[in-house]
Amino acid sequence: MRYIEEVIIVEGRYDKSTVASAVGGTIIETSGFGIFNDREKLSLIRKLAEKRGLIIFTDSDRAGFFIRGRLNGLVRDSSVNVKHAYIPDIKGREGRKHTSSKEGKLGVEGMSSEVIIAALERAGATFSDTPGNKDLAPRITKADLYEAGLYGGQSSAINRRDFLRKLGLPERLSSTGLLNAMNIIYTRDEFLEMVKNNREVSQ
Repeated sequence: MRYIEEVIIVEGRYDKSTVASAVGGTIIETSGFGIFNDREKLSLIRKLAEKRGLIIFTDSDRAGFFIRGRLNGLVRDSSVNVKHAYIPDIKGREGRKHTSSKEGKLGVEGMSSEVIIAALERAGATFSDTPGNKDLAPRITKADLYEAGLYGGQSSAINRRDFLRKLGLPERLSSTGLLNAMNIIYTRDEFLEMVKNNREVSQ
């Protein structure tokens, strides 16, 4: 399997499953239009865009282009690298659905692995035949959060909000949300270094 460095944004879980069967990497779903009411996920996506770059990979129907355009506008600035992957217009119906979409086109979930890979290649995705060094590195754990005072302690909620604020992430992110975000954006060594620096500044 080939791996993608950028974070891939898709609309739903079936799209995510299809893309994940074709390439390795980090794939986040927007839950359709739900992303626009989820400030925490939007904030995380912005942070991911700054750190690793994004590939927006939505359907080729009207709804998909609306999500693509609005999301692009919300995350793009001079420091963010956003790429766009497009599937071809293919008439048909996904096997799990009883009826075709309004426009009668297959979505990302209805594409073959070959089509998915070709679309990502056209988008200029950064491919690798092996996981990146970060993916092979030790994972940040709940124990690490506990040792950092960000989970399980009397002041952990306050510490977590302060830590998230300094990182430019949503302050209301839960300990699980923080753990997921850290493992996408940073290596364990980077996380431990940030915690150390944060403690030194606070002293």
